[in-house]
Amino acid sequence: MNIGIVGGGQLGRMLAQAGAPLNMRFTFLDPSPQPCAAIHGVHLCAEWDDDEAHQALIEASDVITFEFENISAMALSQLAEQRPAFPPAKALETARERGAEKSLFQSLDIAIAPIALVDTQADLERAVDEIGLPAVLKTRTLGYDGKGQKVLRNAEDVPGSVAELGDVPLIMEGFVDFDHEVSAIAVRGRDGEVRVWPLSRNEHRQGILHRAEPQPDHPLQAQAADYATRVLEALDYVGVMAFEFFVTRDGELLANEIAPRVHNSGHWSIEGATTSQFENHLRAISGLPLGDTTRLVPCAMLNIIGALPNRDAVLSVAGAHLHDYHKDPRPGRKIGHVTVLAPDAATLAERTAAVEALLVNDLG
Repeated sequence: MNIGIVGGGQLGRMLAQAGAPLNMRFTFLDPSPQPCAAIHGVHLCAEWDDDEAHQALIEASDVITFEFENISAMALSQLAEQRPAFPPAKALETARERGAEKSLFQSLDIAIAPIALVDTQADLERAVDEIGLPAVLKTRTLGYDGKGQKVLRNAEDVPGSVAELGDVPLIMEGFVDFDHEVSAIAVRGRDGEVRVWPLSRNEHRQGILHRAEPQPDHPLQAQAADYATRVLEALDYVGVMAFEFFVTRDGELLANEIAPRVHNSGHWSIEGATTSQFENHLRAISGLPLGDTTRLVPCAMLNIIGALPNRDAVLSVAGAHLHDYHKDPRPGRKIGHVTVLAPDAATLAERTAAVEALLVNDLG
């Protein structure tokens, strides 16, 4: 089967690696002259909205997906007119616009933090009066890994904030006094079957994911799986979706956002689950049976940010699996990850500490 992927970054690279044993072939559309996924397939070097490139992708593909939300929902709809394309354009459109995303959560009775849509400085000042501070002001479209947002801690942070974020549509979210963050990675097949991996407990640094550790016994697993299923079904979704949550100090689960694709917090599944998020995404969009999402052993994933650690040293740690994305190092850029497996929690803590000491991440 021939798979077309909009985007040629590390997610596309790992999709192709997962698809090789299934005899899948890949074509990537990406404007970069040398995207890291290109080694695993044909690279169409063109802008995201290039009509000729879209036609070439259609002709090369039996089914089309995306690994990065730079494509517009309209363009995805046009691709879907000639080839099966998943996840659906409606899901992409919803996930790209935080106001629509929060409205979907509310319509499905999924708890969220207080919100207000902000288009002007006057809107922001009204929102501050209604919701209070501290709060987080975010662009309603684009923005990831901490980009496109500002924390409003006190009244002095409010003036000029709309202009500072580019005078674009914004959303203000009330501050959540959370205990930790988790993500549910879920997959839905063409036949409507849903499977969910164990909740991942996530640690961020400067807005970028640093560590993700699956926790099959997390007390909110069933509720998170239920929320994820509601969203998947409402969007008639096909493929893998990540659903990020806050867990408050009172044990309440609050929805933060969805990502309509395979996700950084699910990378542990490559070695740590019976079926990885990447293989299950390909199974789903191709109409194949979904695989088991059980965690195999205690494990954790650590991102490599900005600079690669010593390869030999990392691989000398028992249970460590290094993924080098073959991307040029630069500050704040994800250029790889390490998954660490262990027979028990205590050994996992020892091994992840050993790997963490080798990382030269620039996030502090």
